[in-house]
Amino acid sequence: MDGFLLALPGGVVRTEGVRRAFDEAGAAAAELAGGAELIVGALPFDPRRPAALCVPERAWHTAGPWRPAAVPPLPEVRVITEMPSAAEHIARVTKLVEQLADPAQPLRKVVAARSVLARAEEPLDPEVVAAQLASRHPRANVFAVDLSPAGRPGATLVGATPEVLVARHGETVTLRPLAGTMPRHPDPAVDGERSRELLGSTKNRDEHAFVIEWIREQLAPLCDLDIPDEPELISTHEVWHLATPITGRVRDPATTAFDLARALHPTPAVCGTPTDLALAAITEFEEDRGFYGGAVGWCDAQGDGEWVVAIRCAELSADGLTVRAFGGGGIVAASDPRAELDETTAKLRTFLGSLDCAV
Repeated sequence: MDGFLLALPGGVVRTEGVRRAFDEAGAAAAELAGGAELIVGALPFDPRRPAALCVPERAWHTAGPWRPAAVPPLPEVRVITEMPSAAEHIARVTKLVEQLADPAQPLRKVVAARSVLARAEEPLDPEVVAAQLASRHPRANVFAVDLSPAGRPGATLVGATPEVLVARHGETVTLRPLAGTMPRHPDPAVDGERSRELLGSTKNRDEHAFVIEWIREQLAPLCDLDIPDEPELISTHEVWHLATPITGRVRDPATTAFDLARALHPTPAVCGTPTDLALAAITEFEEDRGFYGGAVGWCDAQGDGEWVVAIRCAELSADGLTVRAFGGGGIVAASDPRAELDETTAKLRTFLGSLDCAV
């Protein structure tokens, strides 16, 4: 895929071609400050790894939701392996819970993720996959990003995330962090009980509070923020989330959407608390996440832009035959390892279910 797509419910940004590519966020920010009209792309989960950013040759920004034409049928996709296995993920979470329960150590939360490797019978077209995600999840923020600038020629990151990391339009800043999750149930009565259980869950509310405090601390020097006292419920097809809609204003008009995204990433919603210790723990016990848990977005010469959290996503290989999909969950001292496995499975279904691939 030679380009970039980010389709939010309020508008769509698409690009083609690459004028200049960057594997380092600071270089892309300098290019923007030097007069580039637009940068687009993806930040990896680990800020120390190569990014996939560029100044595109051509760009289109259209208002309103993306409504793809009839989506061609997708080839059959089958799971090859899980990384780690379900049993190993439970064991990892159990070990984390024991560590987090020790009051003498400083870690408070760690996000534990796992991935599923799948194989397609015929090459998958990233744009067709994105269109299928948009059809299945019309309220999601759908993206497809060429990862070539990160040294992954032809590979693509594709997903349908419910989470906006940060958006800036003029001096107005908006965020909607998500943390705290409960899988949905097909029975409406049980599903309603689960939503109420999530809203009243001390474990999930504590997990959510870590994220809100992080945002407050990181953006306090840059923005005046209006943060509600209580989270609200939002839902996808697969899960319920605790969400907090945040609005604010930048203190300095020179602060760009890209600056704000870099200040926030990675949030405790995808990494943990404290960030440096959580990142070290994840690096030690997990396989490389690549761009899962990263950020996808754009920023223009005026500093306006939109960045979303790269969750409910997968990396597609250059030949379109291999899919690596991801799901994760926040682990705190009160976490139940089996419930955490179920949460990751529910999240994996957002992407793999759109390919009719059972997990």
